[in-house]
Amino acid sequence: MSSLNTLEQMIVDGMLGRSPDLETCSQELVKTHEALVKCYDGGGTLFTCGNGGSYADAMHIVGELVKSFERRRPLSSAFMAALEPLPYGVDLAQHLEAGLPAITLGLNLALKTAVENDSPMRDISFAQELNVMMRPGDVLLAISTSGNAPNCRMALSVAKAKGGTGIAFTGPKGGAMADFADIVIKTPGDSTKVVQEAHATLWHTLCCLIEAHYYPEPR
Repeated sequence: MSSLNTLEQMIVDGMLGRSPDLETCSQELVKTHEALVKCYDGGGTLFTCGNGGSYADAMHIVGELVKSFERRRPLSSAFMAALEPLPYGVDLAQHLEAGLPAITLGLNLALKTAVENDSPMRDISFAQELNVMMRPGDVLLAISTSGNAPNCRMALSVAKAKGGTGIAFTGPKGGAMADFADIVIKTPGDSTKVVQEAHATLWHTLCCLIEAHYYPEPR
């Protein structure tokens, strides 16, 4: 884990102190963090997807990235200066926060239902949206406790074809997604709820890591 700075290493150590059973996931978690740093350094975007509880996780991750989570996210002085002469500009400069670009696939229900109604191929809506939105260097994080969700697998195919990085959070068996994603985090657990509990710990830690990398100042 030498790629981590001191603050980032403390975050990982804290997670392992609370959840030592996740030691088996720590190396891949660091690889995921490195992939996100590369993505964001290049001006890219993180896309997330999943089903059911995993879809709730996918949305939650975006919520932690687009606004402040545990640290201050000050605006750049140049952006604040550009805002101030505009309507509401002074207040916006005071209250807006910087963030990290992230989008959950499938939230546009008009698009999702149009794709589902018009396409003869089932489960293609994530892939269709990602096909239009993703750019080379972007990252897709797909979450599935079984690792076999067809719509997530299709999205991973699009991510690879687009020149992006595909990351899968799965259960201990990995499923079909584990054979294809660029980075796979197989979490321990003998039931869906236990795997999802592990997922939540891991992606919260991931959000803490990437936030600390770009915004190290505590609140």
